[in-house]
Amino acid sequence: MSEQAPVQEETDVARSAEALPEQAAPAAEVAALEDVEEALRDVVDPELGINVVDLGLVYDIRVDQDNTATVDMTLTSAACPLTDVIEDQARAALTTGPGGGLVDDFRINWVWMPPWGPEKITEEGREQLRALGFTV
Repeated sequence: MSEQAPVQEETDVARSAEALPEQAAPAAEVAALEDVEEALRDVVDPELGINVVDLGLVYDIRVDQDNTATVDMTLTSAACPLTDVIEDQARAALTTGPGGGLVDDFRINWVWMPPWGPEKITEEGREQLRALGFTV
């Protein structure tokens, strides 16, 4: 006597969204602080021609879980009339580009304490200023 393989019955399987287990939405990718800082190097102080990072104007960077960057920043003078220019440059550096930009949104907190001083300029910023003829 020969053995027969068991017969498998074909069954229809319902495949619909209701039949699938709920899955959490994939977490949004959050920009790295180093990448945000590097992008802010494209933001140039219109009066001095040096980027805001090397001038020491950026005091803190945070990126929330919703990929919104908050930048604590100051200016060389509280009376500086160019905040709109700097904000526009920051928007372009952070939120535009391939794939929509590094962050989804950003905001700048203008802070005045501690006050900015030349000691906050990085060595790279000092080299750039010397190349422009400034004594630092």
